[in-house]
Amino acid sequence: MSAGGPVPAEAGTGGPEASVAAGKATRARVPLESHREFDPAPSRDPVGLLLEQAKSRIPELVPVRHGRMLVSPFTFYRGAALPMAADLATTPSPGFRVQLCGDAHLSNFGAFGSPERRLVFDVNDFDETLPGPFEWDVKRLVASLVVAARDNGFADADTRRVALAAGARYRKAMREFAGSATLAVWYSRLDVEDTIAQFKSQLPRSAVKKSKAVAAKVRTRDSTQAAAKLTRVVDGRQEIIADPPLIVPIEELTGAPDYATLRTLVSAYAQTLPPDRQYLLGRFRLTRVARKVVGVGSVGTQAWIVLMEAEDGREPLLLQAKQAQRSVLAAYAGESQYDNQGERVVWGQRLMQAASDIFLGWQRITESGGQTDYYLRQLRDWKYSAPIDQMDPTTMAGYGELCGWTLARAHARTGDRFAIAAYLGGSARFEEAVAGFGASYADQTVRDHAALADAVASGRTQATPGV
Repeated sequence: MSAGGPVPAEAGTGGPEASVAAGKATRARVPLESHREFDPAPSRDPVGLLLEQAKSRIPELVPVRHGRMLVSPFTFYRGAALPMAADLATTPSPGFRVQLCGDAHLSNFGAFGSPERRLVFDVNDFDETLPGPFEWDVKRLVASLVVAARDNGFADADTRRVALAAGARYRKAMREFAGSATLAVWYSRLDVEDTIAQFKSQLPRSAVKKSKAVAAKVRTRDSTQAAAKLTRVVDGRQEIIADPPLIVPIEELTGAPDYATLRTLVSAYAQTLPPDRQYLLGRFRLTRVARKVVGVGSVGTQAWIVLMEAEDGREPLLLQAKQAQRSVLAAYAGESQYDNQGERVVWGQRLMQAASDIFLGWQRITESGGQTDYYLRQLRDWKYSAPIDQMDPTTMAGYGELCGWTLARAHARTGDRFAIAAYLGGSARFEEAVAGFGASYADQTVRDHAALADAVASGRTQATPGV
């Protein structure tokens, strides 16, 4: 096995023809229609899973996580990757494994800057990445679209069209990648400016103008802009602005790693970067650190803003050092080959993304209390996530298609694209089944959201609203 990460055992072992035959033959054992199935066990306890997961989180931030999950069924869904992993493990699977995102809901896709300074669209969250059955990612994506569409008040027919569009795009893209050369698959990516230009003639002038304006604005979202927002100058020194409990400077935390430990972390992390990136990072020095609450599902894990001053005193570098825990998929898809969970995240990201952050690396802090694994990257590098709650049915369907294509590209890079494409076939049966699963799982999400609210009301757990 190479040091660069897992090579799926299914990929090309008997040539494309054997893979195609295996894919078609598998339909008899696991019919495409079976992907509609969701039959939760009576003993299912999603709140219990969340509370068990909370034991590994920062205690004072667990109520913040639950408060964010209670905002809506969609925010609950975002934080409930573990219960869904347990549910997906009970569903039929053809057994074709790929590198999974592990949490492929639509808010975990977005735009960011490539090393070539192009704005690209890709999967952008890999905390749960692990090899596993390809359809788990697809079902998590499609179900997220159904939950979000319902939260936005879409009619049932529009919601189903959104779900079908994403599933169909995944299936068709996988079939296109099966017909492409290996290098062509690896080089494929979704360039935002090229996509706008490609569809310019098909879009209203107002939509093109808005898309270009968004792309221009995203380019300003870098370390300099983040530093202007998150820091201030006090007595001639740049300080991170406290906003507890969301942002807390390390000096104000009890039991946090000290600056010497964090400088060691950054220095050791540099060794996981290519030599040219190590040289570049050496042009910056760590000056300030603060804990930052991020996302929904990640709330309660250790996440640090690391302010790095440039040697010329001009544009700073803001890194994010984020704790990497055991993937929620591990109990159901198998343990990672990597002992360091940060390394697991980094290799999964490098395998799945067409372009990754130039400062992406990993490290481990060892203290008297034990070991903590981290991965590090830039806090903000043209990063943009679409406002899901502002989408109409047409926009969400189009966005879902982008996500479906992107997921197929990532899976085609890391799995047996010939077998998966042959299994999915040329009809709409797969997307119809997955859309049916998505509707059933959205119903379950509403019940799970209510169950968490009941747990808070009964005192079984706590939630802090509005934070």
